[in-house]
Amino acid sequence: MERDLVREDIAHASPIWVIKIGTSVLAAPDGTLDEGRVARLTDQIAAVLDAGKRVALVSSGAVGAGIGRLGLSRRPTDLRTLQAAAAAGQAYLIRAYDDAFRAHGRNTAQLLLTRSDFDDRSRYLNVRNTLLTLFEYRTVPIINENDTVSVEEIRFGDNDYLAAQVTNLLCAPLLLILSVVDGVLSSGSPSGEDPPEPIRVIRDIDEAISRHVSSSRSALGSGGMKSKLEAARLVTRAGGSVIIGSGRREDTIRQVLEGRPVGTLIPPLGATQQARRRWIGSTARPRGWLVVDDGARIALETGRGSLLAIGMVEVYGKFSKGDVVGIRDRGGEEFARGLSNYSGDDARKIRGLRTDQIASSLGIAPYDEVIHRDNLVVVSG
Repeated sequence: MERDLVREDIAHASPIWVIKIGTSVLAAPDGTLDEGRVARLTDQIAAVLDAGKRVALVSSGAVGAGIGRLGLSRRPTDLRTLQAAAAAGQAYLIRAYDDAFRAHGRNTAQLLLTRSDFDDRSRYLNVRNTLLTLFEYRTVPIINENDTVSVEEIRFGDNDYLAAQVTNLLCAPLLLILSVVDGVLSSGSPSGEDPPEPIRVIRDIDEAISRHVSSSRSALGSGGMKSKLEAARLVTRAGGSVIIGSGRREDTIRQVLEGRPVGTLIPPLGATQQARRRWIGSTARPRGWLVVDDGARIALETGRGSLLAIGMVEVYGKFSKGDVVGIRDRGGEEFARGLSNYSGDDARKIRGLRTDQIASSLGIAPYDEVIHRDNLVVVSG
């Protein structure tokens, strides 16, 4: 398989890789953890490390491993048993990785995260600093969702989304998602004579989701191809690249390192964003929503100005000064996010006012802008 110059450049120019491995990749036919596959994947990751890269590994598999350890016949559906399976399986999973990486002279570290770790700016930075410090000590961080404590309000939903958030947190140029298929597959021919083939490059994620992707999940996993493309959207919008390929092939990671055209490449959709802007635009969940008029949307999307009170028509939610809020147009489409200079209560009082009227409404006018353009990220397009 010939090298692809674009892929070769992406692989070589990416000092940090985030590699996500799905539950079904690691599962044996009976649902138990396939330690042989863990070892073979680790051999390939070691080659990436030996090439001078830093790797953060986002690995599913705790629930799947726990299913085997607890003797369950299928993935449970109730939260109590899911969390028990995660608790039983996580230790088994991390031990398998630790043994495999030690054979290559590498240490491992475990990070179990929830959605709220990324919402809170201080905790977000602590996670980032921990990961960067582990890299300095030649240690491979192995990251998973903390399923034993996660409830709906603080869940990522699946590890594809977690991997995207880790990629943006580290400003990693490459996210490699390993699934049980060779990439995003074409629909094939109606007659079945032409079987589905991997789509080598996707530049329009929305079109790929609508035309080629099923949201169905594997028997052991929690995500589907749709979730992988939605994760890719978060990364590529911030300037990173994503490759979706098969974790069951024996050489996918090595071939990505060599720049071979395996799997599906989704190149960046925009310029590389700084870590802080990634947190505002793609990571922290909005605490409230501001609805703006058409003129304000145009000004914000073209980068000509900040959001002023006169451009706001509605304010929703309870939020404080400094919180991330979403910005919507009159039709309800979210097109930007930013850090609010005003609380929700104060924003409601000043919506539609000119800047020189704010002091008479609040008794003080600490800021001319509701959201300064330096604290605003456009997320549409």
